Amino acid sequence: MSAFSKICVIGLGYIGLPTAAVFASRKVQVVGVDVKQSAVDTINRGEIHIVEPDLDAVVHSTVSKGYLRATLVPETADAFLIAVPTPFAGDNHDPDLSYIQRATEAVAPVLKAGDLVVLESTSPVGATEQMAAWLAELRPDLTFPQTAGEDADILVAHCPERVLPGRVMEELVTNDRVIGGMTRRCAERAAELYRIFVEGACVITTARTAEMAKLTENSFRDVNIAFANELSVICAKMDIDVWELIALANRHPRVNILSPGPGVGGHCIAVDPWFIVSGAPEEARLIRTAREVNDDKPEWVLRKIDAAIAAIETTSPGKPRSEIRIVCYGLAFKPDIDDLRESPALEIVRSLAARHPGPITAIEPNIDQAPSGLGKVEVVTDSAEIAGDIHVMLVDHKLFRNSAAPQGVLIDTRGVWRVSA
Repeated sequence: MSAFSKICVIGLGYIGLPTAAVFASRKVQVVGVDVKQSAVDTINRGEIHIVEPDLDAVVHSTVSKGYLRATLVPETADAFLIAVPTPFAGDNHDPDLSYIQRATEAVAPVLKAGDLVVLESTSPVGATEQMAAWLAELRPDLTFPQTAGEDADILVAHCPERVLPGRVMEELVTNDRVIGGMTRRCAERAAELYRIFVEGACVITTARTAEMAKLTENSFRDVNIAFANELSVICAKMDIDVWELIALANRHPRVNILSPGPGVGGHCIAVDPWFIVSGAPEEARLIRTAREVNDDKPEWVLRKIDAAIAAIETTSPGKPRSEIRIVCYGLAFKPDIDDLRESPALEIVRSLAARHPGPITAIEPNIDQAPSGLGKVEVVTDSAEIAGDIHVMLVDHKLFRNSAAPQGVLIDTRGVWRVSA
């Protein structure tokens, strides 16, 4: 079978664009597809619409050399990578595969015998098989692995990303990749594709196991974060400095407790465990409990803020709530990035905007414009000290870590000011 001369990447977000750029940097023709005209235009100018270290230089170089371009509609290619969101459907944390379905519908018309379709989107177990079923319905003139096995015209695989925002360009290349095929031939062909740039191992397995591997990795991390978050709640009740406690406990040679925070965000850890719970609701007891602990942490932070407001009203009876200023530090879901997806910090600020009558300022140095739904909240990017009655540390951006604690009531969920959270 011939090498890959052209690759089509569907979805040019935080994973799709870096993946497309890295392939293109290996002098492979790559066409990226996105539903947003603004994203397409930005990329075709050699610029980027997201924040990720080193990505801008690679995109500029590959676009200027003619290896990468963006469009609104998929084109014929040898391989198709689908990297679109998999959010929740409704309030029960059931997976929403509609983005994958729409991507499948866009790709189907341009498929030809011998093509490879890889689902990169983090997905519930069985999603790759569902994608193959949709493709088979749309292209009855072609054969697929679920019916033709190793002799299928179209090869289908799952290869979840496993990179850390802020280090995507490095980890895409150096990390091992788990590659699950609907057949062995599918997996081997997908491994051949990723070896174009992956320096880590390309480990072959089944599609279902690859799907579960990604969910398991993030559920493991979620459970460990939940332990730290639960410790922070317990320590606050017992008047113990949780940061000192964790530092002491971690002196044990076989203990490595993580740092607590205001919750868990991002497109993976805050979402993926629910996909396991959805598929095995009776069995996934620990995973469900960890999710509930982490999902409750933003509300716990809000209760701490409410208590601080009540204390100010008691000590300063002449000062109404409408004059109590709250300053929140950070909106992103983790330090030093612009990614707001599933951010507990953003959730906390939005809730404050709805319940607190006084002025609220949010400092987020990594975004150009304020996100929607913040109402009266003043969003600024300057890290200079802002006067306030209550200061809430939500994201430990580098700018905040290097600054002194402000004057006022401090609620520190990240240990920056060494106030127990």
